[in-house]
Amino acid sequence: MKQEDLYNVILAPHISEKTTNVADKYRQYVFRVHPSASKPTIKKAVELMFKVKVESITVLNTRGKVKGSQRHYGFRAATKKAYVRLKEGHDIDFVGA
Repeated sequence: MKQEDLYNVILAPHISEKTTNVADKYRQYVFRVHPSASKPTIKKAVELMFKVKVESITVLNTRGKVKGSQRHYGFRAATKKAYVRLKEGHDIDFVGA
């Protein structure tokens, strides 16, 4: 896979109260990723973008929900999240001190 394509695998970090607790406790970071991304491509993309070593990856697919009000219905998009565990001594700083 080309290096330019790896930059399109990770869409955004998923930041919430749960993900900050997971990051503090288990050295795991959560990212929204491209729906067709696989574990090896996610690992290469994280290591390339953040200059860290990845220990393991867990992928979570969520189905889109049907939402509606009165007569109008729509769908929320399906998403894919990757829980990335880093090796000991590595850290990702989103703020950038």
